[in-house]
Amino acid sequence: MFDLLPKTVEIVEVGPRDGLQNEKTSLSAQDKIDFIDQLSLVGCKRIEAGSFVSPKWVPQMASSDEVFRTIKRVDGIRYSALTPNMKGFDLAMQVGVQEVAIFGAASQSFSQKNINCSIQESLERFAPVVEKAKQHNIPVRGYVSCVLGCPYEGDIKVEDVVTVSTALLDMGCYEISLGDTIGVGTPLKTKALIEACLLVIPSSQLAVHFHDTYGQALANILTAIQLGIRVIDSSVAGLGGCPYAKGASGNVASEDVVYMLHNMGINTGIDLNKLIQVGKSMSHKLNRNNGSKVGVAGS
Repeated sequence: MFDLLPKTVEIVEVGPRDGLQNEKTSLSAQDKIDFIDQLSLVGCKRIEAGSFVSPKWVPQMASSDEVFRTIKRVDGIRYSALTPNMKGFDLAMQVGVQEVAIFGAASQSFSQKNINCSIQESLERFAPVVEKAKQHNIPVRGYVSCVLGCPYEGDIKVEDVVTVSTALLDMGCYEISLGDTIGVGTPLKTKALIEACLLVIPSSQLAVHFHDTYGQALANILTAIQLGIRVIDSSVAGLGGCPYAKGASGNVASEDVVYMLHNMGINTGIDLNKLIQVGKSMSHKLNRNNGSKVGVAGS
């Protein structure tokens, strides 16, 4: 299988949104702006920079409008934001967001607990957002959470993931990011999931988003790449704890992913040494341990 590895893989840096929103320490708007500006200089081409949700529910994202107005945008980099409803989308458009994302789930229980509605109701809520994005020529990315396990239901049926993913694609999303929200996936389960998705979804429209709760993320990413996936979500310094597993790590660290890929001859366009420095800086600012093995080893 190793002779089938690609020459390049695209990294979607989710630290400024998915990472920071699960951190206990809230940063100032200027700290977040500096963070994104630093990431813009390491070679990241896609940065998830904020979220237009109610600050009541996600206080860490309260200054996303100021962040988008102030960051130094670099040509060739796409800065995206999570916009789960029309109000969020309209706010995102006011500050020039280039791409938006909507967030569904493959688990009914998780959907109810996370966004207070059923899966079907969530899809109905997203439809007008996607429709308006089309009118503005704004690409929409779809997230599907709990694809390999749910904190409330346990194992999730592969067909449920496929159903939600295809519904988001049919709605107009250009790409689906399959999220192992609680980090319970293993390579064989990852293989079964992706193979099922590939029966109805082209590999060019799939991405993977692994949390490293049980230390399986890199193995799962390698499995996904061997099956043709070319877009990987990750978070510098492993920012973002897992709120459903006390004390557990969250997102896979971008440094660890980039180190693995580069040492397999796969180019990401990212300067690993610069990325390590950003991760160390953010870990210090958040008063947390660096969640990247590579970041710690390279200290």
